[in-house]
Amino acid sequence: MNWQSDPRSTQELIELALKEENDDVVGILHFRGNQEVFAVASKLCNSQNPRERQLGADILGQLGIPHRTFPHESLAILLRLLECEQNTDVLNSIGIALGHLHDARAIAPLIQLKCHPSPSVRYGVVFGLLGYEDELAISTLIELSSDQDEDVRNWATFGLGSQIETDTTAIREALYQRFLNENTDENYEIYGEALVGLAKRKDSRILTRLTEELLSDYVGVLAVEAAEEFADSRLYPALMQLKQWWSENNNLLERAINNCQEQT
Repeated sequence: MNWQSDPRSTQELIELALKEENDDVVGILHFRGNQEVFAVASKLCNSQNPRERQLGADILGQLGIPHRTFPHESLAILLRLLECEQNTDVLNSIGIALGHLHDARAIAPLIQLKCHPSPSVRYGVVFGLLGYEDELAISTLIELSSDQDEDVRNWATFGLGSQIETDTTAIREALYQRFLNENTDENYEIYGEALVGLAKRKDSRILTRLTEELLSDYVGVLAVEAAEEFADSRLYPALMQLKQWWSENNNLLERAINNCQEQT
């Protein structure tokens, strides 16, 4: 789709998005990102209709592609909406929008919703807190990494493991708990994100199991990413054996081999 040349008016796109919840249509509005779109999205955020408020938040979160437009104004509107919003779908969209805006002023308001009964709202909180090297944001992600909802745990673990550079005992222990408790077929992605995060921090507790996994009949991409991050020569023989049959991502495997070989 050529978003730049789409002939439909902003109002036509809004009406279509409200009918179909069409991500492509919202993407056109993001790309357009002009004063008209900002004004319409702002008005939607003041609507009595929760679906309209949700769409307004969805638009403001990524307004302007590739160069963001009205980021500070959008942040102010979303934070005001967050103060009084009760609808779980709208709260989810606000959290995601604030994550895209990535302004630290959103951290404290988002944290107020970390115990919300709706998992979709808690997911929005996690998404909104990704990428901050901030003590409060990190402590909230640590807390939500043991959430009862799988998606919330998954994204919180991803946030702690891969999206920040901070290395503390508390982060390692949160990741290690996921490493210990999520190693099932259903929860492999959470386990894998914890594995990558611990490898990035050179936590030797994972080395034996990582080696065993690299030598097993099924090897996930995240295990090879962990080997790449760990960069330890003790993983080199297992990676060379893996090279004989594994074809999920050859470039990744070569990087892992090179990183581990460099340590010899």
